[in-house]
Amino acid sequence: MTSVSSPLQRLADALRKDTVGGFLLISAAVLALVLANSPAAGAYNAVREFVIGPSAPLHLDLSIGTWAADGLLAVFFFIVGAELKQEFVHGELRNPRRAVLPIVAAIGGMVVPALLFVAFNLAHPDKIGGWGIPMATDIAFALAVLAIVGRGLPPALRTFLLTLAIVDDLGAITVIAVFYTDDLSFLYLIGAVVLLAVFGYLQQGRGLAGALDRSALPNWVVYVPLAVVIWAFMHESGVHATIAGVAMGMLMRSSTRDGEHESPLHHAEHMLRPWAMGLALPIFALFSAGVSFSGFGTMLTDTVSLGIIVGLILGKLIGILGSAWLTTKLTAAELNPSLAWSDITGMSLLAGIGFTVSLLISELAYPAGTVLEHAKGGVLLASFTASVLASGILLRRSAHYRKKGVPAETAGRE
Repeated sequence: MTSVSSPLQRLADALRKDTVGGFLLISAAVLALVLANSPAAGAYNAVREFVIGPSAPLHLDLSIGTWAADGLLAVFFFIVGAELKQEFVHGELRNPRRAVLPIVAAIGGMVVPALLFVAFNLAHPDKIGGWGIPMATDIAFALAVLAIVGRGLPPALRTFLLTLAIVDDLGAITVIAVFYTDDLSFLYLIGAVVLLAVFGYLQQGRGLAGALDRSALPNWVVYVPLAVVIWAFMHESGVHATIAGVAMGMLMRSSTRDGEHESPLHHAEHMLRPWAMGLALPIFALFSAGVSFSGFGTMLTDTVSLGIIVGLILGKLIGILGSAWLTTKLTAAELNPSLAWSDITGMSLLAGIGFTVSLLISELAYPAGTVLEHAKGGVLLASFTASVLASGILLRRSAHYRKKGVPAETAGRE
């Protein structure tokens, strides 16, 4: 007998696939660009800037665009944190010699783009403040493109990108907090850290925390309100609130106990992934990707946009690929045997998709005006170019692996 909920189950199963989520994300981004550059731009911007939410006590009277970027995106970052936890405990990143490589690559991928931007703007002290713009990698868009063009590529490449992008995001958000934030609240930050410690303690299921697992009270009754408060405290602290999602994902227990069919991490990830891919990411893209094309005509004469474009495309390639290669030559770190350096080349270009965090830093670095529009235009053009260049390389690599008939998990280095 067919279950009444089977169509919903099939929809959820489809949304758990990276390719489906990737298509939805990119389609929403294209729609946002069309709306922002059409007669409907006024209505689109009005909806995006419409403020909802309570102002007290945590100043959550936010625009719809901010709710999408800080709120809904935290669900996706929870999934990312859970995946990384799984890799560090049970997967690829258990090996320190391999785990260190994407971490070092991420650092190189932040430093080199920033230096290139500074080099372009040394003669313009009023513009040099945008050095943090080309540092960021947009993990959501990068993973979406990889899912679409990367069929047949070794799974280790996605893990490499995931680790690199998380370290990159942590670095970019640290830069925002230190250099682009004037009102960092340590009291709320400490509160968020304390509640995260409580969250992690409850996940252990030992001692007093074990009472929650043994009680008849559904776990979500405790964890959902706790997660909301952690997110709100993190947001109020001035640190990008999506970090709360990553932290909670990393704190989930990934092992099973007596009577459990699956770990809490796997259960939460399985349940939340369709919502993240089918709702959170497309809405985030719809309200974050709407950049106006006005000013593109003069953009390429501005050292700000040129520094961003060169930083995100060439800087990411040199910084990530170069630092990873040097690390393998100078230390005991090693590249996963299933990956080739040409795979890392394509992935390095893919990391040049800056978008959301880059646009955020642009708004923090420059006041409204021509320079800000040129900075946003540079981010848009660089991200598009990086995705096209990366897709070209990764499609060829994917075809290479499929042609050789080598299983993705054992594809050898070429």
